[in-house]
Amino acid sequence: MTKEEKKRKRKMLPVRLNALFLVVFFIFCGIVLRLGVVQIVYGQDYKKELERKEETDVSSTVPRGKMYDRNYTPLVDNEPLNAITYTRSSATSQEDRLAIAKALSGLIEQNTDKVTERDKKDYWIMTRPDEAKKKITSEDRQKVEDGEIPEDKLYELQLSRITEQDLADISEKELEVLAIKRQMDAGYAMTPQTIKNKGVTPEEVAAVSGQLEDLPGVDITTDWERKYPYKSMLRTMIGSISSPEQGIPKEQRDTFLAKGYSLNDRVGTSYLEMQYEDVLQGEKARAKNITDREGNILETQIISEGKSGKDLILTLDVELQQEVEKIIEEELKAAKKESGTEMLDRAFVVMMDPRNGEVLTMAGKQIVKDDSGVQKINDYSLGAMTSSYTMGSAVKGATVLAGYQSGAIKPGTSLLDEPLYIKGSPAKKSYETMGTVNDLEALKRSSNVYMFKTAIEMGDGEYKKNSSLPLDTGAFSEMRNYFSQFGLGVPTGIDLPNEATGYKGTSVTPGLLLDLSIGQYDTYTPLQLAQYVSTIANGGYRMKPQMVKEIREPDPSEGIGPAVRSSEPHVLNKLDMDKDQIERVQEGFRQVMQEKKGTGYGYFMGADYSPAGKTGTAQAFYDGPNKSKFLAPTFNLTMVGYAPHDKPEVAFSVVVPWAYDKSSNSNSVNKVISKRIMDKYFELKEKHDKENLEQKNIDKIEEKAIKKEVE
Repeated sequence: MTKEEKKRKRKMLPVRLNALFLVVFFIFCGIVLRLGVVQIVYGQDYKKELERKEETDVSSTVPRGKMYDRNYTPLVDNEPLNAITYTRSSATSQEDRLAIAKALSGLIEQNTDKVTERDKKDYWIMTRPDEAKKKITSEDRQKVEDGEIPEDKLYELQLSRITEQDLADISEKELEVLAIKRQMDAGYAMTPQTIKNKGVTPEEVAAVSGQLEDLPGVDITTDWERKYPYKSMLRTMIGSISSPEQGIPKEQRDTFLAKGYSLNDRVGTSYLEMQYEDVLQGEKARAKNITDREGNILETQIISEGKSGKDLILTLDVELQQEVEKIIEEELKAAKKESGTEMLDRAFVVMMDPRNGEVLTMAGKQIVKDDSGVQKINDYSLGAMTSSYTMGSAVKGATVLAGYQSGAIKPGTSLLDEPLYIKGSPAKKSYETMGTVNDLEALKRSSNVYMFKTAIEMGDGEYKKNSSLPLDTGAFSEMRNYFSQFGLGVPTGIDLPNEATGYKGTSVTPGLLLDLSIGQYDTYTPLQLAQYVSTIANGGYRMKPQMVKEIREPDPSEGIGPAVRSSEPHVLNKLDMDKDQIERVQEGFRQVMQEKKGTGYGYFMGADYSPAGKTGTAQAFYDGPNKSKFLAPTFNLTMVGYAPHDKPEVAFSVVVPWAYDKSSNSNSVNKVISKRIMDKYFELKEKHDKENLEQKNIDKIEEKAIKKEVE
């Protein structure tokens, strides 16, 4: 390289460096400019973004699942409601909520019935601070300084010194503000709390919607409440749900919270609503609240829209239920007009399909007096499974089968029906002396003595006139064990909580074993009685009673969605007896209803549905309201049955406790109710069969028309 070339190269180096420095300078200026924009122009925005934090799992209610009868008629529905809600952030103060409540009070009307005296006192102190200070004396403050009382005691003193005159100073408008704030305070942080959901007018919705930007935490949404198309019918069995104020029960709080519930969620608190809570509740709508460090909600992001609860299709037939309830009411009122019925106040009917255990009707009515002393009849369907009574001769089918199974008697065994004179006790006899009767005659005519002698044989006893009757006390357990195979004295397995199992007598004196054999010692529920007769009707299979037939997805457009679960028939146990033994009792039950001298023949003779069954009367003592007023013995009337006798499709139990006392010549309300409900069942069946046939014919005609049109 020459000297000139070297000189030229040295001259070019500063130029390149200057160009590089210029480029670096522009880059640096760009960075400074960008930092300036970020810090000065968007500084506050980015600061807020850095201070943001997320609060997840905020949920809101969805409609609860509905309930339908077996024919898809709605029994429990949901009525949609406009709702005004408030979601409290962790940073919101009492003063903030008071300001929002005041603003809301100018936009909506709020009921003040729930405002308590304590609410008023708290509000008075908050809104009248100067007057509230005067409620605390210098002596009070000195006690705090001296450590005699804690600081928070001063607030209690303020509350105690607020007079009625002070509270009278709160205006009606202020009470409305207080009622709104009371609802706002009841909610939990980050959880929507209902301020008003009943009677929200379109004008109120529009007014609040237009002011939402100035009402932080307030929102307009949709809520629901339970609707009962059939009013009080089956309400005790359907059960209840809690209100938003009650929320989840305290004793179940941990369980529900672990499942993702909120503290103010409405949940089932009894019977079907409680038993199927997991199905009916649905999947709540969930959102994510974005808040700043102070807890103010900056943004709400929807995570999931939620899904309504699944629907229950019950086994009940609402049309049959209505008719049965009507019959019970009419016959209760008619029986009450008879003499000796002062204790009579209730009656029950259970009808079920003995082939699969589906409960078709569970009805109960109770006569009560309101505060003014006026008599009325209330729904008491629940009593069919929660109350128990001595059932009398209706259980004699179980006694005869127990006799067969134990070897005490055999099909065709004949025994002498005669008064039994046991030392130290009144004569034990049937309602009439029948002479020699076999097992069928004993059932048909309802011989007590036949059952007594069967029980004596089971207890390894020997009857001698006017002598004592020693028996093996183990016979009590043996007979109860046989009875339990029919469902008597044990849980039926129904898919409802709080089922009663009845009372087992504790004394084991010989005479009581004889009483047990004719249904006059232990007590059973009307539902147990229905399960017992169903077991006889179907040939010895004890079926689990079922209240829910299907569980279906909700379908807003069609009403009924696809089934997600169907209840299959469930056999709890099979009687360990020969087929001919069960058929023998079935024949005895047929004769009760269809042959002369049968105790049910006078009411069921000529019935074209071929009934079978057993009547019952039990001497008892009143155990209802004001029982100290009624100490005299009374009589329970019962009846069980099924039809047709050779292919049973419906079984029933009728129980009328305390139907009459000794001053009366008795009555037959149990038989009248039984006949009427069975007539009605087959009448409705014929009607539905006709309707189904007509519909099939219409479908065929439409199908032909469509086919012809296509061709």
